[in-house]
Formats: sequence, C-alpha cells, structure tokens
Amino acid sequence: MKRVNTAIVLLFSVLAMSNTSYSQDNIPIPEGPYLGQTPPGAIPEVFAPGIVNREGSTDLEGMFGSDMNTFYFVREGEEYAGVVKVGEFKGDEVSYGLAVIEYKNNKWQHSVVAKAASEPSISPDGNTILFKNGYIERTSDGWSEMKSLGEPFASISIMRSAISSNGTIYFDTYTKELDTPLRYSRLVDGKYETPKSLGPQFGIGRYNAHPYIAPDESYIVFDSVREDGYGRSDLYISFRKADGAWGPAINLGDKINTEASEKNPSVSPDGKFLFFDRRIQRGNADVTIYWVDAQIIETLRPK
Repeated sequence: MKRVNTAIVLLFSVLAMSNTSYSQDNIPIPEGPYLGQTPPGAIPEVFAPGIVNREGSTDLEGMFGSDMNTFYFVREGEEYAGVVKVGEFKGDEVSYGLAVIEYKNNKWQHSVVAKAASEPSISPDGNTILFKNGYIERTSDGWSEMKSLGEPFASISIMRSAISSNGTIYFDTYTKELDTPLRYSRLVDGKYETPKSLGPQFGIGRYNAHPYIAPDESYIVFDSVREDGYGRSDLYISFRKADGAWGPAINLGDKINTEASEKNPSVSPDGKFLFFDRRIQRGNADVTIYWVDAQIIETLRPK
C-alpha cells in the first residue's frame, strides 16, 4: 500500500510541475495568463505574491507590456542599482531599477531592463518605456541605453510621463508646493509643442501625479491628495468629452482607495485590469502592487 501511495504522490508531483515554469532565479510561476494568477473581482487583491511582492524585497510600479507576456516592475536591490542617467537627479546613485518577468523560450524568465530607473510607463505598441523625462527603446537584442526626451521635457522635474498611441505625452511636475496641474504636449511636425494644462480640475489639492493615459486618450487615471480623499493620496479618473475637453476628476471610491496611499496606476493592455501601488507609510518601506477588475472605469464613465 505504501508503494501505491508513493506512486500517486510522484504522479501528482509530475503533473504539478508540468503546469509550472521557472524563472531565471528559480521562482516557480504557474502556467497561464497574468503570471498564472486568478483574476480579481471588484475588490483589489495583491498581485502575484511571492513572484512579485516577494517577502524581503521591495516591488512597486507594476504593469504589463503590450503582448501581455511581459510584466514590468521596479525592484530595489544591488543588481538594479546604478547611476541616474537623465533628469533632475542625474549623477545620483540609487538602489532600484526596472525588472521584467517575461514568457520566453517556453518559460517565465526574470531579467533587469534598466538600472537606476523608476516611474516607468510603456507605450501602447510596447516599443518604448518612459522614465520621468527619459526613455529607452526596444532593439533587436534588448533595450537601448537611457535617452533624454529632450525639450520641452528635459528642463521639467517630471515624476512620471505617459504616452498615447498618437505620441502625445502627459506628465506631472514636481515643485516644492506640489501645486502644478497635469499637463500634456502634442507631437506636431516632429516636435513637441509647449506643454498645456489639462484643466483646473487637475490642479486641485496639494499633489497631482503619476498619470496613466488610455491609448486612445479617452480617459486618464492619476493620484492626488485632496480634501475629499480617503487617505494620503487617492486614485482619480477623468474622461474626455466629445469636444476634447476633460471632465471632472472622479475619485475611484472606497473599494480602491483606503487610508493608505494609492499611487502609480496603469491599466493592462487588454483593458481588463487596473494595477496600482498601495503604500502603508511614506517611502517604499511598505508598498505592495495590487490589481482589480477594470470594470470600475466603465462604472464611473459618464452616460
């Protein structure tokens, strides 16, 4: 009887391993979309615990690439450390960078995309990743070195920039007062125009930052500190009207926002899930990547 039980255990072990792939650092990742994770509903859940959001490491600012077979996130650690190449903090040494878990050669693999880089956003075609006022481009053998976005962005203290399908860049601005509204700059005849404000509704409160722009520019999600909020910073959304103007900033509500700080939103390229960070305290000492059904966006969209 013991031999039969042992055989059964071995059989189930083989079956379990056949549905699991391993990354380069030997983290087991289940087969299937979304890193093999069961999709959440209307209540946010921690994304891929133990794969990202690992015990003993700081992971934040997560998002899927255009093919949905790549998940990018910022991680702190020696292998991600380096010297900042562009922006206000150029020359500073930092201990974080952009990591990716991608499905390659029939298995999930982990690698470093860019050292000393944070606040990423990915172009809708997946070929460019923006970081503040810098960017990298996909090449035949990986990614390019960090490049400057040039003017008018190079002289602005940008925390996060995001780009739409037609090349328009949306971005925030760090100032001592934290009172600058979100702005955008269109690509006109091969050059970016002087930035313009999205509207007064994007300058309310002490802080308006980390925009995510829908590829078709139909809505924008960002975080802000406002009197009507639930915590230190909340996620807000604004929808574009038929005349091109932006509607009011709408709080995503108490299912998404908490007494903690919600930041760095992004929507998966398939439009199904909203990703964001939740910080329990200031800084990155206690931050977790969450995901939730993106139906919340349609629920809030004006009829």
